[in-house]
Order: sequence, then structure tokens, then C-alpha cells
Amino acid sequence: MPFPEVPSALDARTQVFPVLTEAQIARIRDCGQTRKAEAGEILFEPNDSNVPFFVLLSGRMEIVLPQLDGERLIAHHDPGEFTGEMTMISGRQCLVRGQMIEAGELIELPNDTLRSLVARDAEIGEILLRAFILRRLELISHGFGNVILMGSRHSARTLELREFLARNGHPYQYVDLDVDSTSQELLDRFDVRPSEVPVVICNNRIVLRSPSIAELANGLGFNANVNEKHVHDVIIVGAGPAGLAAAVYAASEGLDALVIEARAPGGQAGSSSKIENYLGFPTGVSGQELAARAVTQAQKFGADMIIARSVTELRCGNRPYEIVLDSGHPLLTRSVVIATGAQYNKPQLPNLEQFEGNGIYYGATYIESQLCLSGEVAVVGGGNSAGQAAVFLSQVAPRVHLLVRSGELRSTMSRYLIQRLTENPQIKLHFNTEIIALNGTDSLASVFWRHKQTGDVSEHPIEHLFIMTGASPRTDWLRDSLALDSKGFVLTRRDLDEANCTGDPRQMLETSLPGVFAVGDVRAGNVKRVASAVGEGAISIHMVHRALANL
Repeated sequence: MPFPEVPSALDARTQVFPVLTEAQIARIRDCGQTRKAEAGEILFEPNDSNVPFFVLLSGRMEIVLPQLDGERLIAHHDPGEFTGEMTMISGRQCLVRGQMIEAGELIELPNDTLRSLVARDAEIGEILLRAFILRRLELISHGFGNVILMGSRHSARTLELREFLARNGHPYQYVDLDVDSTSQELLDRFDVRPSEVPVVICNNRIVLRSPSIAELANGLGFNANVNEKHVHDVIIVGAGPAGLAAAVYAASEGLDALVIEARAPGGQAGSSSKIENYLGFPTGVSGQELAARAVTQAQKFGADMIIARSVTELRCGNRPYEIVLDSGHPLLTRSVVIATGAQYNKPQLPNLEQFEGNGIYYGATYIESQLCLSGEVAVVGGGNSAGQAAVFLSQVAPRVHLLVRSGELRSTMSRYLIQRLTENPQIKLHFNTEIIALNGTDSLASVFWRHKQTGDVSEHPIEHLFIMTGASPRTDWLRDSLALDSKGFVLTRRDLDEANCTGDPRQMLETSLPGVFAVGDVRAGNVKRVASAVGEGAISIHMVHRALANL
């Protein structure tokens, strides 16, 4: 069936606005209720939670985005079309207004009923999910969102907020104060002082001055629908590949699952520009894209998610266990999957923190790459992540230096990456080399490195340095609760002494506490590969089922 012509800011030539068949509409009608709507009736507003899903049977409606200077038309919907984008699946607050412009008849489904329909009806689920995802992507690409971020490319906090919004797939409009001469009028309207930049304007009314990640998430209502008094079957701490795999399998198998992520889904892999050795993606997939797909899958099956909240303690004196958030609120759960991953080790340089986010970076995404259009850049590390970053940055930077502490790459990097590095004329390899000093005032200006064998020291005009060396586990919150190895990684069944084992001896991913499992990079002895992390996350849910059956 051909698509109707849709006067829209989005691209109607794709499957963004499909028209449902009579048979599909009939199946949806069986799940909801049919009602009439008058011209001018508003069906939903920005910031509304648990917005219903509508299918138009007759009449016409429009989707608009309220802005400071009026309304922006996003789309028209005609009979046979339906409303919604990714907030229908994620449960977050609505971004737009839906209003009838011609009286008509609608099918209305509550949000939870829509989720059930998507999970059980494969055909309708595919149509709706594809449209929701494409609509969100179009909103992002056009900057159609309920957020205006005003900041500077020289501000570490600005970069942090942009990355948070981008990695969480939230559309926003970015105003670069370094080049936008008209932005002062907007700052004056909200009485913003230069010291308060970056500024985030949420929903045209909430002004956040230099907010933290948690404050921004609260301002956008990311976690508004989470019931903190509910007892969950499983809480998954960390939304990297391992945690997301656990969430998908837990929710799809009927468990009440909650995921807690301190920053954004994807973990360390989420900052990777391209993963080319992951099964099923012959042309590669970015870490952010892989994470976004996994989040959609998990939420499709009913998993809940808390974003921008850290876990500070695991209270294990009684069952159910208590997971304590940085806000002080405890969450109750019958089992736990720990998937907090690992973070890159930081070199021991006295002024490192001074340049973090303003010359020093721990991930190479599109946002960082746009800072590297001129001048040379350097990447420190000898693993796949460092190699991928060097190749990615060589597409925009005139010269990329890759600094490797050892004398070769064969033992730490995939062969295809080594070949690309050595054959790329824009990448220069430096073996047996380490950073010894950083120079600059407000931002990084130059880097000193030393050849370990000859002792030669040289200064280089590097303004952007990417550090991807080694890994330390994120387990400080577990030191009084679980058995850890000497480096802080979580010990599981295979590596635990019999005296420390209190659970089922068959549960190979179980920690020293019964019903608590560790997966991915945080686990001692883990193979540092995305596929391995996904496999462990999936396997852990089989063990969760067994642990819950024994309660």
C-alpha cells in the first residue's frame, strides 16, 4: 500500500508514517476502546506520562512541538495512521502535543496495553517499533526535542551533557555560544550569567544552570515512572552489553526486571565508534547503535530502567536484598545481576583532571570527533578500543598518533585492526611510548611523551588526547559485601574457595552471595569481548530462575 502524502518536517518517504490495514486495525481495536474526538481536542501534551496510543479511524490530527517562539509542526496524521514514538515504549514523558484538527473517531490503547500488544503480535509490533524508532531518529537529526542546550565547545560540562543526551537517544537543540551571536537574547530572557553556562532549558520552562547529569535526568523526568517500593525479581546494575542482554532475557521470560545505569546505556562499548567483529554485523555497528537497539528490546518486553543513578551499597543481611542508590533510596530485589563493567585506567599525571573533557577524553564518539577537525590528535592504548578510535578519528583529523606502551600489538589487538592501522597514512604508531606530562592553561595545548627504551622525550602540539588503557572494575560499592580478587574484580563460582560458597554449586556466575551474579568485564577472568559479555548476561538469567525457585 503506498504511503499518503504527509506534510511533515519528517521524512514521509520511509516507513515513518505507515497506514495500517483493516485487519491490523481490527486486532488493535480488540485491545482498546473506540471513542470520538472533537476538533481542537488535545489528546496529549509535552511532559505527560503514560500517554495513550491512538489509531485514527476518521478525522485528522497534527503533532506539534511547542517552542519559545511558537509551535513547530512535526506531522499530520490521517485515517489509518497512528501516534507515538519511542516514549511509548520507554515510558518517559511525552515530547510533543497531539491535537485534533478535524473531528473524528479514534482507537485508544493504554500504554501498558500497547506494550503487551507489541510483545505478542509480531506483525503489528514490527510496524509500530520500526515507526517509533525512525520517528525518534528524525527528531534527533532535526533537533526537534524539549531540550535546548546552550554551551561552549571549550566546556567540559557542555561535552558531558551533550554526550549524555546523545547516548540516551534524547533529541535536543544545541546552541554553541562560541559562534551564535544571537544567543545572548535567550540568555537574557532567563537571566543567565556567564558563570552559569552551560544552560539547559527543559520544556520551555525549566532552566538548569550548569546541571549535573542527575539534575538533567530529573529535569527531563527520566525516572518518573519507577516504583521505589516494589520488590523486583531481579535488579541489573549496569547497562553495558552484559547488563542489557540480561535485561532482554529477563523481561522476555516474564521476570520483573529493573536496570540501573549511572550514565547512559552501552557502557564502555557504547563509546566505540564501530564494532566490526560482533556476530551478525558484517559492516560493523557503533556501540551506541547496538546499545539503543538492546534498550528498545528490553523495554519492549517490559523491563524498567533507571538512568543517571549510581548504586552505593548492596545490603545483603536479609532477603530480599536492598540496592541503595546515591539518593539514599533502597530498592528491594530477590536477586541481583552485577554488570557494572570496568573503566579505563588513568595515567598518573598531576594535572590530568584539569583537562578532562577539555582535551582529555575516554571515548571517541561523533561529538568528540567534531572537536578534532584541525590539528593532530593522540590515542593512548594497545587494545581494540584504542585501535578503533584511531581509525575513526583518522577520518576527520589530519594526523593521529597511537601510543603503545609495549613493543607490538599482536597480543592485544585484532589482526584486521592492526592491518588498518599500519596501512593508514594518517596514523603514526609509536611503540614503547608513554605520556609523561601535559601542558596547557584552560585547555590542553601540548603533550610530552617518552620512548621507554631510548629515554628520548619530545613535546607535541596535541590538543586532544584519547586515553584507552587497561581497565579497573567499578566495584567500590561491593567491597563490604562480596568476595573480590586483588584487583577488585568480582569472584564467581569457578574462582571461589569452597569455604566461601553459600549458593548452588552449579551456578558458575554466582558470587559469594546466593542469588547475586556477576557478568561481563566486572567479573574476574572475563574475556574482554562484547560477544562474551552478551553471552554471560543471557546465561545469568537462567541461573536467576534457578535461584528464585530455591527461595
